[in-house]
Amino acid sequence: MSLPAALRVAPRRHGVFRRSVFSCAERLLVSLGGRRFYRHCFLASGRLVLRDEIVRVPGLPPALEGFTLAHLSDLHAGPFLGSGDLSDAVAAVNARGVDLVCLTGDFVAHSGDDVAHVIDDLAGLESRHGAFAVFGNHDYRGRCEARIEAGFQARGMRFLRNAGARIQVGDAHLALTGLEDLEEAWRVDLPAARAGHATGDVEVVLCHNPGGAPAIARPGCAVILSGHTHGTQLDLPFLRRLGPAHPGLRVELGTTTLIVSRGLGVVGAPLRIGAPAEVVFVTLVAAGGAR
Repeated sequence: MSLPAALRVAPRRHGVFRRSVFSCAERLLVSLGGRRFYRHCFLASGRLVLRDEIVRVPGLPPALEGFTLAHLSDLHAGPFLGSGDLSDAVAAVNARGVDLVCLTGDFVAHSGDDVAHVIDDLAGLESRHGAFAVFGNHDYRGRCEARIEAGFQARGMRFLRNAGARIQVGDAHLALTGLEDLEEAWRVDLPAARAGHATGDVEVVLCHNPGGAPAIARPGCAVILSGHTHGTQLDLPFLRRLGPAHPGLRVELGTTTLIVSRGLGVVGAPLRIGAPAEVVFVTLVAAGGAR
């Protein structure tokens, strides 16, 4: 199925010179202890940001009142993030006792093989209803998505690849919609991902790239969880334009709320300015409620 024009996002391609410069700089920073520096300054407890978002949902069933999702995105395992570096993030999620874990892609920086460096950490995430994931644009490098997916599923985490899942909570249902990446996937099929949902379900969409959110939003879709932008990673004049466009941390699209994570990892350099690494906790409450 062809991708609707409103959801189509043109892949970004960098020239040979720019890639070479970034590659040389990355190797230098790795040799200077960039990974250790990044973990200490951005991922350690007390430095990692735990961001809370309340999403008010019209007609939210009482059984879903206070339902909380932990949203993790853009890990970029590789030069600056490896085994054990997410231990404080995992501990922070587990301390909250969340209902659901949502992972919105870019598990690796360069190679699908690097996912092995974070899969043990992620397998330690605890929630009442499990963990669900989608791919980001970096995850398609080498086209080894099937191998990455199999590794995650062996550890109890499920990918939604143009697919949905319904989670029963009391007498209500939370409907998850998971999309392939809007830039790099061979096929993105939103109708197929929503095909199993029912009227009255409260929908949560996992879509790595926030660029398609206006076309995804609709009544009944409470929240879209995205990443991709790193919150610009280096929020300084000129530098913030080096990465993908950042629509904001929270965008209201009618009755749908887009939540964009600044992510946990980095690309290019082990540095963040004005865009801290974070885990986002999203809590659903009834519109007009007391919270």
